[in-house]
Amino acid sequence: IAKSTKLLLHTARALAELDCLLALAESAALKGYVRPTVTGDDILEIREGRHPVVENTLKEDRYVPNDIIFEAGERIRVITGPNMAGKSTYLRQVALITLLAQIGSYVPAQHANIGLVDRIFTRIGASDDLAGNRSTFMVEMSETAYILHHATEQSLVLMDEVGRGTS
Repeated sequence: IAKSTKLLLHTARALAELDCLLALAESAALKGYVRPTVTGDDILEIREGRHPVVENTLKEDRYVPNDIIFEAGERIRVITGPNMAGKSTYLRQVALITLLAQIGSYVPAQHANIGLVDRIFTRIGASDDLAGNRSTFMVEMSETAYILHHATEQSLVLMDEVGRGTS
């Protein structure tokens, strides 16, 4: 076995890649995903997008698809609504669909036209690090500072509940 280590590792990597591609293809075929258009344009257009994890866990076919449309040059969108209305899930959905498109996968939507992004940054949901002596607010501020220092014009930045305010 030791003599064949290099060949075994190469084979394992090839099988892992094949398994990943097969899983993406199977999901696309079974769930009705579409091939996104990925361009160099500064655009984000998802028509009837669906959160792939939420959709997959629902027992009934109750998922309501939704859109997000950012035209060239549009940078900021404020999403408001009551608690438990799905704002954070919507943001996660946009991140997941964008990530799937960037890796060459089909996406859970009726139509998607997505510009290239160099990074995806998210600040979604509440968490603390009490063992590290950091409150929820401090974690949010640290994550926000990291995003502000590392994001570029080609980054997708999704932020939710910064400073303990909804949206």
